[in-house]
Amino acid sequence: MAAVLTGLMRDTEASAGLVYLLIPGDRMLRLVLLSGLSREIAAPWVRIPADAPIPVADAIRDRRLVWLSGLQDIAHRYPRIGIVLPYDFMLAAVPIADDTTVWGGVVLLWPVSHAPELDAREHETLDAHCRLSARLLRRAADQDPPPPHPTEPFVVHPERPSEADPALAAAALDLAERLPVGCCALDLDGRITFINTAAAELVNAGAAALLGKRPWEALPWLNDPAFEDRYRAAAVTRRPTSFTVVRRPATSLLFELYPDATGISVLIIPKTDGPPPHDGPPGPQDGPVPYEGSAPGPATDPGAAPVPASGTAPESGSGPGAGSGPDAAAVPGSAGAPASAASAAASASVSVPARPNRAEPVGAAVYQLMHLAASLAEAAGVRDVVDLVADQIVPAFGPEGLVLMSVDEGRLRVIGHRGYSDEFIEHFDGKPLTAPVADAQVLSTGVPVFFPTYEDLRRAHPHAPRYEGRNAWAFLPLIASGRPVGSLVLSYGRPRPFPSAERALLTSLAGLIAQALDRARLYDANRSLARSLQNVLLPHHLTPLPDLDVAARYLPAGHGMDIGGDFYDLVRATPTSVVAVIGDVQGHNTTAAALMGQVRTAVHAHATAGASPGGILARTNRLLDDLDADRFTSCLIAEFDLAQHRLRLASAGHPPPLLRRADGSAEVLEVPPGLLLGIATDVTYDTMELPWDPGSVLALYTDGLVEAPGLDIGTAMADLAERLGVSRAADLDGLADELTLHVRDAAHRTDDVALLLVRRPL
Repeated sequence: MAAVLTGLMRDTEASAGLVYLLIPGDRMLRLVLLSGLSREIAAPWVRIPADAPIPVADAIRDRRLVWLSGLQDIAHRYPRIGIVLPYDFMLAAVPIADDTTVWGGVVLLWPVSHAPELDAREHETLDAHCRLSARLLRRAADQDPPPPHPTEPFVVHPERPSEADPALAAAALDLAERLPVGCCALDLDGRITFINTAAAELVNAGAAALLGKRPWEALPWLNDPAFEDRYRAAAVTRRPTSFTVVRRPATSLLFELYPDATGISVLIIPKTDGPPPHDGPPGPQDGPVPYEGSAPGPATDPGAAPVPASGTAPESGSGPGAGSGPDAAAVPGSAGAPASAASAAASASVSVPARPNRAEPVGAAVYQLMHLAASLAEAAGVRDVVDLVADQIVPAFGPEGLVLMSVDEGRLRVIGHRGYSDEFIEHFDGKPLTAPVADAQVLSTGVPVFFPTYEDLRRAHPHAPRYEGRNAWAFLPLIASGRPVGSLVLSYGRPRPFPSAERALLTSLAGLIAQALDRARLYDANRSLARSLQNVLLPHHLTPLPDLDVAARYLPAGHGMDIGGDFYDLVRATPTSVVAVIGDVQGHNTTAAALMGQVRTAVHAHATAGASPGGILARTNRLLDDLDADRFTSCLIAEFDLAQHRLRLASAGHPPPLLRRADGSAEVLEVPPGLLLGIATDVTYDTMELPWDPGSVLALYTDGLVEAPGLDIGTAMADLAERLGVSRAADLDGLADELTLHVRDAAHRTDDVALLLVRRPL
């Protein structure tokens, strides 16, 4: 698979590639191969729910190519990605599938210098490589036992030419040492792999101390999210970018970044006088281009006092800018792409305290926090929140274990965990809030507690159990609107100092989770109430009839309270007649459901009184007028005369029924469309009549089955009739499943769906 990905990137000239596999029985996509990007950049998408609004998930679910032509397209269609990667690049996602199985998907990235669309050759290359990957995965699945899925993504390094000539390597080293400017090389993880003497002197650090380190982690005065943002921009877009660091009283430094498939080359150029240039891409021909919009004011004066960035200034010795060394101010810039939130926050000068302090790298975590915030905003129920927290915090924030607990009747209940055995977790489930344990105590105080080492935990809680050599813990209270809603416990395999910036970040994380969990609990409570009401109003089962076969399906809308006004029923009107009804009350709330119950009751009463289909609709319409209902209702009545074998139909603005005959032909029945119920008082409804032959199937449905954005409803009804005609389902239940298959995915179902099938046996 690694060789296939490398070949695919080579043949399509893609800058980055990611391969995802579906985890059987888990409804999750797992990142298994990664090339051209660092693990940190890909961390928010290591595990993806199969129904998430992410390009690769959509490609797999719909078995189609997803193409994004740039930043605006990404921000419009997938805002969650646009928040975390606010850079200009192109993306394609395609499924890995054969005739019977979807195995996963591939994601490729290109710079915006790529053509606006994929050409025919690229389409063919993608298709060929995905089919090859599917064959390899099929072969692996057929092994006994099949190989396990990797738990961590494997990084595939790009192809390099054969070993360089030692003489050429020595000459290149001599050239770099003779340069009057600093230069260094970063790998795709941002770590320094080479730095010349001039660069080491300019940054005032020894080369040996910098090798293998990220600049913003090794140099405290570079420890600002804005600097890491420029590295991320270069790595993702494959376009040159730059930023200026104004160091006082030392010389200002211009950093120019030149990325390719193997890493990033960095030039470090001293600026001794004049205003710092604005940040942007170095010119393609004549070196740095004239910079527009240079930062005015104090940042241009080496002798001026530091000016803090907009927002709350960090306390001395804390915050992302804390560190040792001379004061520095950043003027970050972008190579043609809008700056991220981190860049915008640092667009003014950023003051750095002169007092030595421990560097606190938080840049990557800021992006993870932004991604988690965007994801939690889309979470509906408690299970959604639990899955997001468990699947994203562990890979993104580095803990080896996580326990999420919710307050329930004075006790802490475990609602999700990762990195622990179920047996170990059972000891914590149900602890009272008054228990002398850290996860309960933080709720009473509202203050998070951090234990950098096991000794620290043991001093505070001598009897606290320890799981498999964990050595550091963070206990975070989840407080929403001043009320405790739960607690979050993170554990780490190594001692961890928890510097102030990380503590602030984890505290912010807990606040986001608390708000999402509080909303999710309210959503679940409302949904439970709605479903209970829906179950009362809809028939629990359809009464078996000797002369008719029946089957029904009801699928609630995928969003909101999962309740609406769609309804159906089957009424034994007389000993020789049966009335089927289907309808749709306007709206998706308890009001619509209550009105639906009244309409269904009225139809039942008028049907058993012997009214014709048109008469049932007319009488029900008068009832709605008497009730002064402010909602309209569509309704279709079908009466089956079992003695004369006739079918009578009347409609109040409802989608027309479908009829399949015994020979397999199917059509849309043109029932005279009457006014919706509830529009006018004195309305008559025409009744049409046709034969009810042996083997015939009548399909009644609501508009949720045939309506979709951008789809002509007439075409959709014709397609539904065609699927009804060609189906070879053995029974009506199988036929109902086939006809509703395309709306089974709740995440993309925006309306309720009701389907009622009635067949006269042969």
